[in-house]
Amino acid sequence: MSNVTSHKEWSITCRDVAGRRRDLTVFVRQGRVVLVAPPGETAVLNPLDVGRLRAVLRDAVVDASQAEAREN
Repeated sequence: MSNVTSHKEWSITCRDVAGRRRDLTVFVRQGRVVLVAPPGETAVLNPLDVGRLRAVLRDAVVDASQAEAREN
């Protein structure tokens, strides 16, 4: 029986400081929440984007907690 893990990934659209569209990516790895920002850039979020990021982080924490519970 193989050990298959589901890999959920969420993406939040943002802008860099020059106004170009970029993405923040959130995923869970080994029971930890990982946030990947645009390489070498700053992510600029408007209030709605911050709300979306908050919701995605909440979902990722739930997934991380469930993964940790399965391991124990």
